[in-house]
This record gives sequence, C-alpha cells and structure tokens, in this order.
Amino acid sequence: MSAFMPELAEWGSFYVIVGAAAGALIGLQFVVMTLLADRPPIDAAAAGAAFASPTIVHFGAALLLSALLNVPWHAITIAAALWGLVGFSGLAYAVVVARRMQRQAAYRPGLEDWSFHIVLPSAAYAILALSPFAAPSHTREALFCVGTAALLLLFIGIHNAWDSVIYHVLVSREDTNSER
Repeated sequence: MSAFMPELAEWGSFYVIVGAAAGALIGLQFVVMTLLADRPPIDAAAAGAAFASPTIVHFGAALLLSALLNVPWHAITIAAALWGLVGFSGLAYAVVVARRMQRQAAYRPGLEDWSFHIVLPSAAYAILALSPFAAPSHTREALFCVGTAALLLLFIGIHNAWDSVIYHVLVSREDTNSER
C-alpha cells in the first residue's frame, strides 16, 4: 500500500456525504423539472440547455469525483489523471454553456447568472485540471483541492437549482397568470 492510500482513506466520509448529496439532488432536480414541464416557457429548450443542464452536469461531476476517490487506488497517478480529465472536460463544457447562455432568448442573464454558471464552475474545474500536477509530490494539498472543487460544484448546483425553481415558480407562473 502506497503513502497515498492512508491519505485518501481519511476522505472517505467526506466523499460519501458529497456523493450522496449530489445523487439525491440529481433525482430531485428531475422531479422538479417534471412537475414544471406542464407549462414550459417560450424557448424553454434553449434556456434549459443553458441553465438546467449545467446544474445536472455539476451534480454529476461531484458524484463522479466522490466515486473516483472512493476507489481503492494503489497510486495517486491514476486517480489524479481521472480527476484532471474531469477538470479539463468541465472547462470545455463551461465554454459551451457560455455560448448557450448568450444564444438563448428566454432570459437575459445577469451578473449572478454569469458568476454561478460560468465563473465559479470554471474555477472549480480549473482546480481539478491543475491539481493533478501537484498530486505526486503534494498529495495532501491536491486532495484538499479536489475536495474544494467537489464541494464548490455541489453548492453551485444547489444555488442554480434553487434559482431555476424560483424563476419558474415566481416569474414563469406570474407571466402565465397575467396572460389569462
């Protein structure tokens, strides 16, 4: 057993909690979207791709990181390469989300939207993309980086899911009621 394994074992409970929360919130997001599906706003598909899909991706990334770091790895290098791949993939996805946010016409994003859909997720994914380079020599610090990124993605997802529900309940319903 390498020096990495005892270090990773200390994180087991953390990733069980983060992974369970991410998994439960993914399910809850599907339930909420199903309940709201009976009255989709105009351009709902484009807005959903820009605002709802990234929430599921961030929850999924937190869940994936939790699973990856609960695998009994014998060396840090494979785990680090995988979480780095998650980070680089997330950065590429943030570019896609930024384009989708600009192109959709259902809602004009404000500073908070750009912060929670682009800036903060990009920071979390950048941490994941860069921390593998430190992992072989600074394992403890790299694991704190991964934990920080996973928790940040979980809280970003919570914020964005709540923001989406509030928008659909208060704004979309208000628009529907005023049309009547």
